[in-house]
Amino acid sequence: MKTVTIHAAKTTLSQLLARVEAGEEVVLARGKNPIAKIVPLKTARKGRQFGALRGTISVGPEFFEPLPEQELTSWE
Repeated sequence: MKTVTIHAAKTTLSQLLARVEAGEEVVLARGKNPIAKIVPLKTARKGRQFGALRGTISVGPEFFEPLPEQELTSWE
């Protein structure tokens, strides 16, 4: 983890961001006091995979039966 003063960060921001993109963390300091940390963003997860829960859960035939009248009226 590299520590950089705010003044140095202003002048070398592009280089610091390149290091962060490579996975390094950079600490910004005011004098010798650390005040902030620049870290890489976590990459977005892949979309959901169809059938990922196959064999884990099951839906019985009662799921497809019509709801009772009392249940239907409570939703209205």
